[in-house]
Amino acid sequence: MRRCLQLAACGLGRVRPNPMVGCVIVKNGRIVSEGFHQYHGGWHAERNAILKAESDLRGATLYVNLEPCSHQGLTPPCANLIVEKGIGRVVCCNDDPNPLVAGRGFAKLEAAGIEVVRHILEDEGRELNRRFFTFMEKRRPYIILKWAQSADGFMAPSITGNGKRETGNGKNYWLSSPIQTIESHRLRTEEAAILVGSQTYIDDHPQLTARLFGGRQPQPLVLDRRGRLTDVPDHWLHLRCTSLGEVMQTLFERKIQSLIVEGGRQILDAFISEGLYDEVRIFRSQALLGIGLPAPAIPPIVGNRLKIID
Repeated sequence: MRRCLQLAACGLGRVRPNPMVGCVIVKNGRIVSEGFHQYHGGWHAERNAILKAESDLRGATLYVNLEPCSHQGLTPPCANLIVEKGIGRVVCCNDDPNPLVAGRGFAKLEAAGIEVVRHILEDEGRELNRRFFTFMEKRRPYIILKWAQSADGFMAPSITGNGKRETGNGKNYWLSSPIQTIESHRLRTEEAAILVGSQTYIDDHPQLTARLFGGRQPQPLVLDRRGRLTDVPDHWLHLRCTSLGEVMQTLFERKIQSLIVEGGRQILDAFISEGLYDEVRIFRSQALLGIGLPAPAIPPIVGNRLKIID
């Protein structure tokens, strides 16, 4: 099962909004085939592993980290193929919370006389697919709060009367190092969307792309609660919502499974105050600003989901 999870992780950022799934097939005590879900719309992990196998799979054990699907989607149902190949045992990590599957895959296997073993390394599987499980169970995206801050705890310099940013040491304002910027872009490829508020959009005109690192581009979003923006590009999602609850409903309906909030202090505070976050990433600079806008206090976070990137 650990090998399944290792294979599944190869699909990070490539299979969304599908979950990451790996598969290992064992017969007579040895691995005879393995596979993973490689991209959205491609074969699922079980089908990839089964089609790669060069030997008869009757009586084999199939390990997979998520309940095999039993419905026709973009690809045929994996449970049917498992039955057709005469596989004798299926060992699974997590039940699928998707209502289209939700126990139906296991039921189809057991009805065909296949032994099903469930909940092996269940916690590890949920952590790997935390975006998918959050989306299905909470009906909202998995939310990552992200900001950069100086070594003395400021996320931006003061704004002077002439509208310029001012630092206490008189140096130019730029918090992230080149390496941190590349890492930020790499992390963007793993998530479905990035959100800023209207003030950040007006002040910074951000691109919100992963242009410095190859991979899928996230969907740029701007929250415009006061209806101030008239120049939002067509490829952006212009959210004219009046509450974060409305934002969550819109993103759920659009099947946006994960979200990085990269806005300013005001929008970060709004998400923190409503408890709408699952992970916090802080890019910490060696620079000292001396004065400026304090970074948010780090909110309570579960487990290892606080990441400080120096």
